[in-house]
Amino acid sequence: MSKTGYALLIKFAMTFIFAGLAFALITANAWGWILLAGLVATAVNYLVGDLWVLPNFGNIAASVGDGILGALVAYIIDLLVPAFQTGAAALVVFALLIMVGEYFFHQYLLRAEKVAP
Repeated sequence: MSKTGYALLIKFAMTFIFAGLAFALITANAWGWILLAGLVATAVNYLVGDLWVLPNFGNIAASVGDGILGALVAYIIDLLVPAFQTGAAALVVFALLIMVGEYFFHQYLLRAEKVAP
């Protein structure tokens, strides 16, 4: 597995755990929907946050942006899927967990060779 693939796997695992903490413990969603939220948030945060915001605006901006994007993704899934419910507390917890986790993940990305960006 390439270093970029390994980094994406770590990013997904982190996002999935954070989604589980926020959306299983706070709003009692099914794990299948939490998996979907984790996958979509990982993809969006990688494409927007890691490939565009991080190299152009730095770690803090990318971490905050990733948290907001992750919460927005979960909220959109909530709007589209009646079985997936979020609330203000769950969205805030999810966003904050992502912000903190991504801050440290971005430090790894910036240090690692052969990892995009």
